[in-house]
Amino acid sequence: MTTLGGLLSFAARSRVRSGFGWLLDDGTVDRGRGIETWISARMTHVFCLALLMGREDLRPLAEHGVSSFGGPLRDREHGGWFRGSGSDTDKAAYEHAFVVLAGSSASLAGLGNDLLLEALDIWDTRFWDEQSGTARELWDRRWTRCDDYRGANANMHGVEAMLAAAEALPSRRDELLARCVRVLERIVHIEARGRQWRLPEHFDADWNALLDYNAVTPADPFRPFGVTPGHQFEWARLAVHTAVALGDPAPPWLVKDAVALYDAARSRAWAPTGGLVYTLDWRDRPVVSQQFHWVLAEAIAAAAVLGRVTRDGAFTSDLRTWTAFAEERFADPRTGSWRHELDPDGTPATSTWTGQPDAYHVVQALLLAELPVTGSVARSLLSLRGAPAVS
Repeated sequence: MTTLGGLLSFAARSRVRSGFGWLLDDGTVDRGRGIETWISARMTHVFCLALLMGREDLRPLAEHGVSSFGGPLRDREHGGWFRGSGSDTDKAAYEHAFVVLAGSSASLAGLGNDLLLEALDIWDTRFWDEQSGTARELWDRRWTRCDDYRGANANMHGVEAMLAAAEALPSRRDELLARCVRVLERIVHIEARGRQWRLPEHFDADWNALLDYNAVTPADPFRPFGVTPGHQFEWARLAVHTAVALGDPAPPWLVKDAVALYDAARSRAWAPTGGLVYTLDWRDRPVVSQQFHWVLAEAIAAAAVLGRVTRDGAFTSDLRTWTAFAEERFADPRTGSWRHELDPDGTPATSTWTGQPDAYHVVQALLLAELPVTGSVARSLLSLRGAPAVS
């Protein structure tokens, strides 16, 4: 059975001098890859959550993660963070959203606000577009040229980051939550709802959907073609977090849309052999039938959050089903983590993902299955201060 303790022990092996590296299946770091900003940020977030669980033995890892963003990942000349070590070109919203998330969790874990304030300043001035109410995707190193592409994925993690920052910075809470609503309204309430709960991933600079984007490379790990059910589970969960954080002023469509988005992903993506496929086309036919660990983890997290907020037993039933399937197919007793990719028949595969580098999705799924719902996982843990430490 997957435990937080076992998963954190495996994740701890990822520490390297400049942040956190890419873990292989045997628990060693892939020295052939550079340090990637999104991995380091997610691992920093994870170890800050561990600190909030009472795992003082993991404090050095949380502190190491925070300090790593002052190292080679940071662009000292132009500001912000590179996409990874050895990269001196693009600055991406995806990576910066995770730095904001890591800084927010670090703040609530008592490690100071410096990282959060710096990362949020970059997000505010470079990525947030007030006119459209969404985030820009990609800049060159000097912040002189903004790419025309707009992505739902980066905006989704931008919502997660802004929710977390709102919980860490009360003075900016109302402003950041209002931004979350604007992003959710455009991508979920307008785009997904208008397409019978099929959420587009790719857009141009004017937010026109690019429905054929990456049709020739449909299994791209960050920009796949078609509908991505795992992201629909994530959007559903984030809509609920936003509604809970707002309280009574929350637009009623937030939870209603979350339920509809979840139901569509659940009903369309479950494969005949069991498990959730990676992508669907616009007629709900599987395109990439590989099964990824993060998709199931987000199904678990969404079911947990929706079940707690709506008190609908169907979500609790799904939570049990998803969790049992995860333990049967994805849990790796050798590592304490989950295998990251399976063929449709359940055989471990590596066509898109190698190793087990990403603890973020599974840690959050395990925690959200037990925690009260707030705007962020870190805030939910902080609300339980005084509870026994998680081992």
